[in-house]
Amino acid sequence: MGKALGAVLISVLAAIFAAFGLPTDWLESAPPTPMETGVTVKVLAIGQGDAILIRTPEQTILVDTGDTSETDRLRAAIKKESVRRVDKLIITHPHRDHIGGAETVFRTCDVKEVFDNGQPTSTNVYREYLRTIQRKGIPSRTLRDGDVLDLGGGALLRVMSPTQEMVDERGMQNGKVNLNLNSLVAKLEYGDFSMMLTGDAEALTEMGILNRYAPELLRCRLLKSGHHGSKTASGSKFLQALDADAALISCGEDNEYHCPHPSVLTRYEKQEMDVFRTDRDGTITVRTDGKTYSIETERGEKADAGANP
Repeated sequence: MGKALGAVLISVLAAIFAAFGLPTDWLESAPPTPMETGVTVKVLAIGQGDAILIRTPEQTILVDTGDTSETDRLRAAIKKESVRRVDKLIITHPHRDHIGGAETVFRTCDVKEVFDNGQPTSTNVYREYLRTIQRKGIPSRTLRDGDVLDLGGGALLRVMSPTQEMVDERGMQNGKVNLNLNSLVAKLEYGDFSMMLTGDAEALTEMGILNRYAPELLRCRLLKSGHHGSKTASGSKFLQALDADAALISCGEDNEYHCPHPSVLTRYEKQEMDVFRTDRDGTITVRTDGKTYSIETERGEKADAGANP
């Protein structure tokens, strides 16, 4: 329900209650529904992969969809969160642990728009993703450095990577294509709150962002840890520039990749960053009113923060 419609409904109810001599105090003090105020970000516990649910006052956004092997967990999470419509589905890059649950999302939700980095790959999962978008006639577009998405209610997603040149070069590294290098990196902004979403971006991508953006544009309160906490990401200079309070890591229980890597955890510690992990903490929930924020975990931990500087 929109704010304007909600206000009209309350006014009508108040008039009816007053006509019959009934108390109207509860109408004035009734809290708004969760979708009417603030922004909520949930790093979903879906195993070794990424799936990040963002809800603004006007839209529901899903960034990545986890692995093909974890679709049951994704489906359960979607059901638990009562997600029936996805206004924006954003795929950071076409690796299976980020695009693998897309078909589940297409089947269970009304997807209004799809965004990705436009870098193709030859996998069956990726080809089926493209076929489904075409078959359903879902509007889709690629995102590049400098693009800004309006998420509604004052929330924005500011894309910082990849550049068109990076995509044209196909993410080549040491003679091989590395799809991680062109992973979408974007900064979620809502009032004074901000959170960097990094997909599987690695150190080379981070250095490019550092070269293109001034430190004041990179500072954020929270970081969604790059590449599941792998040692290939979260470089020291990048972390220093972000100056974030905490890192949120999406990784699977006892994963074979040893994520998060001890060296990365050491870097976070040196930056005095709190660490939250889906393998240990379950789904991680961030709530913000644009001035302050809180972090809660499925398994009971909670951190509150004051007003952002």
